Amino acid sequence: MQNDQAIDIQHFIDKSRFSGFQWTIFILSFLIILIDGFDTAAIGYIAPSLLSEWDIARPQLAPVLSAALAGLAIGGIFIGPIADRFGRKYLLCLTVFLFGIATLISAFSSSLTELVVWRFITGLGLGSAMPLAVTLSNEFAPTRRRALLTSAMFTGFPLGAALGGFLSAWMIPHFGWRSVLVLGGVAPLVLVVLMLVLMPESVRYMVKRNMAPERIVAVLKKISSSVGHATQFILTETQHVAVSASGQEKQGIALILSRSYIVGSTMIWLTYGMGIVIFYALINWMPILLRDAGLNAQDAVLITSLFPLGGVGAIVFGLLMDRFNANRVIMLGFIATAFFIYMIGQVADHKMWLVLMVFIGGAIMNTSQSSLPALAANFYPTAGRATGVAWMMAIGRIGAVIAPFLVAELQRREFTFDQIFTVLAFPGLIAALALFIKNRAHPERK
Repeated sequence: MQNDQAIDIQHFIDKSRFSGFQWTIFILSFLIILIDGFDTAAIGYIAPSLLSEWDIARPQLAPVLSAALAGLAIGGIFIGPIADRFGRKYLLCLTVFLFGIATLISAFSSSLTELVVWRFITGLGLGSAMPLAVTLSNEFAPTRRRALLTSAMFTGFPLGAALGGFLSAWMIPHFGWRSVLVLGGVAPLVLVVLMLVLMPESVRYMVKRNMAPERIVAVLKKISSSVGHATQFILTETQHVAVSASGQEKQGIALILSRSYIVGSTMIWLTYGMGIVIFYALINWMPILLRDAGLNAQDAVLITSLFPLGGVGAIVFGLLMDRFNANRVIMLGFIATAFFIYMIGQVADHKMWLVLMVFIGGAIMNTSQSSLPALAANFYPTAGRATGVAWMMAIGRIGAVIAPFLVAELQRREFTFDQIFTVLAFPGLIAALALFIKNRAHPERK
């Protein structure tokens, strides 16, 4: 390749073979999301132990269940614009370190108030790390497989949540509930060391910020040696680029709230929020609801662990999204989600059917939810991608804060098992409607 030839970054990535370097980025990002899912869901698995050890009433669990989720929302709101301005790599390392150390410290909490504080700090790191990992890996993905790779990476979240359930069912009887948080704190601290050594800065971000050509070439050479010693780079955007009245390209918050993107942004936030309501309502409360329905504590945790396990189906959705209209693919997923969540409430007396409905409902719900980061990452251009993905997750996390209180209120009003699951089916229909509106406002053509 000629040294004076300008390189189109995305074209270079698209025509190069998917390298071991890109696999490293993908695996590290997957592990971040996996541990994120483990740490986020852990509090739901240890909740029954907190009830007995600290002798507290169920409504008192709502703040500790929501504390990390509130932190997730706040962390995501601020991290996106910062990352679009200052870069991805070192912020990502810092946020993973933050949620690791906070989770480790929370394992030694001596009161509910102390645990609430540390779970909130944990949430700040969790809410910041996830969108940064999605953004960074997406910016190294070839166009033809971007949705597939992003969706596959995000399957780490439901898998991490499921892993937390299986490990908790074994660890809590042997080592106590604190051991789950110790594991959830040590793992990300080890991962940070690997990230500092192996994780690159986003090459698209470096070109956008006119960084030294030598730094850009050094990263591109790890993808393919054909880059040579180029000094000029082109950043082609397939998405619409919003500009201000002065003709300058809008970035970050200004871009995602611009007239060109506001309808799509709002509908993505609503969709993600509705999925989050379903996920956290069930992850946090299903062990207790199933015990009320007559199952023993261990079976209740194991069955709950099946709910996030099926999120690996996002790989299938990723393939479909790369070929067909992504909005419609996920919309159909949320319609099916509503049906199976409703069915969970109808089979409480039949254990085999209960297991089947929880697994299928969780598979479809988590597949749909895990596909949304890929949808958002492909919807926004580089100048607003980190902000767009982060704000989707952050604003959607309002649903995570609402979910524990929603189920607590339904229980206070003495709703039955089947009535609770009927109520929880409605967010799936709302999510499907939001994607229908987004698709009408921003028609997607393959």
